[in-house]
Amino acid sequence: MTTQNLTAGKNKVTFKSFGVDLAGDLYLPEGFDEAKTYKAIVGASPFPQVKDQIPATYGPEMAARGFIYLGFDYLGMGSSPALPGEHKQSRYMFRLIENTWDAVSYLGTLPFVEEVYGLGVCQGGSIIASAAVTDHRIKKIAMVSGMMAADAFQWADRDAANQLIASANASTQKMYETGEPDYVAPFGLNDEMSREEFVDAAAYPAMAGETYDYYGRDGAKGPVAVANFTNMHIGDQPMQSLISIGEAYADKIAQPSLTIYGTNASTASCSTQFVEKLTNEHEELAFDEFSHVDFYYKPEAVKLSTDAVAEFLNR
Repeated sequence: MTTQNLTAGKNKVTFKSFGVDLAGDLYLPEGFDEAKTYKAIVGASPFPQVKDQIPATYGPEMAARGFIYLGFDYLGMGSSPALPGEHKQSRYMFRLIENTWDAVSYLGTLPFVEEVYGLGVCQGGSIIASAAVTDHRIKKIAMVSGMMAADAFQWADRDAANQLIASANASTQKMYETGEPDYVAPFGLNDEMSREEFVDAAAYPAMAGETYDYYGRDGAKGPVAVANFTNMHIGDQPMQSLISIGEAYADKIAQPSLTIYGTNASTASCSTQFVEKLTNEHEELAFDEFSHVDFYYKPEAVKLSTDAVAEFLNR
């Protein structure tokens, strides 16, 4: 791992997971002093993000509020390598949880870290919730626009889910036989489409526009704005992403938690149905004026969410 010459602001670091070095950005607060101790946050990003997206937005915000924040590229994503013999853009749910545990371990080696918390956005909410079930080194968790209760969202149309599974199964077989990666656009959005092309063809028109405005070719954090990001992903992804662990174990979570979401977001049920299953000390904060993706980067939504998370973690 590398942590030398740490200063306030963003520091490039690496830490071990699955025997390889994951690339991370460690955000440190203004006036950082290694002789003092700080509360630290492991950041978990949405699918299929890299650390130059959500972590690059939330990292500086949480550092400005006095926290240490670690954002990183999961195994096979962005600047982090895939395992030998495997392919890039292979973001698998169970490995995401283990990468998160290793991120907690890395923060635990830093003498200036007092406690570790988890902050997940979108799929990152499910990752943090799942990781926290059996990792009580994570003292509190916060989830923003989280996809924790994803079963109803992903399996409501069983025929559509089975079609995704069929395509993922075929991709898995193809990659096994050829040894070559099979890249697809999981949401129907590739790196070349215009906004009009994507919205017209999208199967989920309610979210299509805001999805493109963030992830699309011309989006705020799309493949042009973020050089090591791509919307193309390994074709076996549905075999992993259709399994929701956070929801299944919600009643086992012991740590205090905070859930933030937009009431009118198409994904709101992924937060509300999760909250219904919690038995821990829990807080819920809902906003009528924000959509799912607004919490990714819209200044007002990010400010309100990070203010709330900071207040919650400082209690």
